[in-house]
Amino acid sequence: MTTSPTTALDPQRVQRRSVFLLSASQLLSGVGNGATLSIGSLLAVDLSGSEAWAGSITTVLTLAAAIAALPLARLAEARGRRVGLVTGLVAAMIGALLFIVAVMARSFPVLVLGAAFLGLGTAANLQARFAAVDLAEPEHRGRSLSTVVWAITIGAVAGPNLIQPGALVGQALGLPPIAGPFVFSAAGLLLAALLLFLGLRPDPLLLARRLASSANDSGGTGSIPVRGTVRSGLRAVRSSPQALLALAAVIAAHGVMVAVMSMTPLHLQQLVDGSHAGHHGGTTDSTDALVIIGVTISLHIAGMFALSPVWGWLTDKAGRLQTIAIGHGLLLVAVFIAGFGQHEPTLVTAGLILLGLGWSAATIAGSTMLAESVSQDERVTVQGVSDTLMGAAGAIGGATSGLLLAWIGYQGLNVASSLVAAAVLALTLAMALRRRPGVSSR
Repeated sequence: MTTSPTTALDPQRVQRRSVFLLSASQLLSGVGNGATLSIGSLLAVDLSGSEAWAGSITTVLTLAAAIAALPLARLAEARGRRVGLVTGLVAAMIGALLFIVAVMARSFPVLVLGAAFLGLGTAANLQARFAAVDLAEPEHRGRSLSTVVWAITIGAVAGPNLIQPGALVGQALGLPPIAGPFVFSAAGLLLAALLLFLGLRPDPLLLARRLASSANDSGGTGSIPVRGTVRSGLRAVRSSPQALLALAAVIAAHGVMVAVMSMTPLHLQQLVDGSHAGHHGGTTDSTDALVIIGVTISLHIAGMFALSPVWGWLTDKAGRLQTIAIGHGLLLVAVFIAGFGQHEPTLVTAGLILLGLGWSAATIAGSTMLAESVSQDERVTVQGVSDTLMGAAGAIGGATSGLLLAWIGYQGLNVASSLVAAAVLALTLAMALRRRPGVSSR
């Protein structure tokens, strides 16, 4: 009897290689996106001529990522993870090039179009975390997913630090200095796409399907009909209480995080400028505020990604439900400290760090539980729906947070956000208690 190519492969060896490649691509694409996050708003104001458009690039990028999540998932479902991820990264590379064109042509519409293409890269980066668990053993799924999420940290830190070298490269190429960093962006995204296109073979999703098909003795090829719609994804989620809770945990954590984080810079600016009124003559107030804002947001981002491996380990060892509960518990503590300590920049910063940690724990544990709570043929669609709804929650959180800040203040915004986190925490604890007598939460 001859050995089939599928049985000749060592799935765990392929899994380790896939996680390494996915992490490396996250690092490279993170470097590629660093310039966008750092100077996108400056370009928007410069090319539009109005500060009213300062947030347009982030908004377009976020919405594009949400809209693209399901089509990219559908592509992955039909052709495999490699094709879906590479498509998103190549689109993002085109977006980086469009940013260069926008600067040279002084065109704000081209800049917005570039942001939309870059959003596809964000959607691909989000889906990479799910690709990390296609072949993972149940006891290692959290670790694999968190490793890929953690890799974003390196790129996110390195990217902004390449802005000045990028400006020099731009000058050497005859480009405006502010366009130079996007040369690095395009190069990083191109390398990430090439790495996955050439290296992610065999495709982890397609191999997982073939292995499942062989285990079931179906005699088929392991191909799966494409479902890929929001309705089918939500139907699959509703059929599983665990999937429903996991989806709620991820969406709520993202909405709470974006709502509080997006208004914190404005609150800190008002707080610091107000505390210095009449003392510095107005000349150093904005500088002081920018320093505090920069430190706070940097520490918040570190909280979001730097401890991802810890949450992955805890997800595997303590359990999915327990780690989701810890995440939303941290979110509650975060908004309590930031809200009731709103007059102290140090307490607001501490709250933002905990906000990032809570988001990280809830997202990693929730994503892991979601991936294993639906059937193989529904998994990719559900993951795409999850990313779409995450993006939508972030957009809604960002849009409503300004209104809440104006109506009920920064403390009121945090109190309102706490209600969302508290609701998910209560549901998580209730499910954990129901499963306690004889069923593992994993």
